[in-house]
Amino acid sequence: MKIVVIGGTGRIGSQVVNLLQDRGHEAVAAAPGTGVDTLTGEGLAEVLKGADVVVDVANSPSFEKEAAIDFFTRAMRNLTAAEQQAGVRHHVALSIIGVDEVPELGYYLAKVAQEEAVRASGVPFSIVRVGQFFEFIAPVMDLTTQGQEVHLPSTQLRPIAAADVAAVVAETAQGEPVNGLRLKAGPEIHRLDRLAEITLAVKPDGRTVLTDENAGMFAGIPDGVLTGDGTVETAPTRYEDWLKQN
Repeated sequence: MKIVVIGGTGRIGSQVVNLLQDRGHEAVAAAPGTGVDTLTGEGLAEVLKGADVVVDVANSPSFEKEAAIDFFTRAMRNLTAAEQQAGVRHHVALSIIGVDEVPELGYYLAKVAQEEAVRASGVPFSIVRVGQFFEFIAPVMDLTTQGQEVHLPSTQLRPIAAADVAAVVAETAQGEPVNGLRLKAGPEIHRLDRLAEITLAVKPDGRTVLTDENAGMFAGIPDGVLTGDGTVETAPTRYEDWLKQN
């Protein structure tokens, strides 16, 4: 198949492209750097010619609510029109577990708007919701560091390695549209403050962890929201193993 990967030069997209090419597909990385801009529509008609599947793993450059909503809605409007014109038969979108249950997070509201646009597009689709990336734990810790203390709440997460995210996205792109959700997360549920402790145990840097239920963007989110339910598929990679390997 010809599979166009929007955001195909990024952290997830580049891995998805490689996985699909390894399976013998014509996987095309589409991004501003390759002449394709979903915000303006530039290059979309050309890159989607003959495309069977579109994978959208592009991310907003801003996590601010209005900017993120504008990015995802404009991009989807242009992408949907181009997909319909090209006869694309499967749209795969990457999203986040619990995204529709955290209205206080502006970026999550933007992802909900993206999901709604996917559902309303008329193109058969699969929405892959995943846990927070392992790769985001260290930046989250840095954002809530005060002096030598990392302040984080005990919010439950079920994080996943980016490589495992790429694998489930590539697998979904090769299958039939589910016209609904597919959920994937790591093998373990951790509390965020505990994840920070695990991180510093493997890679000590002099900081300690202080549990602070009011600290950071994940403060106050009830248990179970960001971990998903019994329909979540389990990825193989454990956080501590990933830390030691990276």
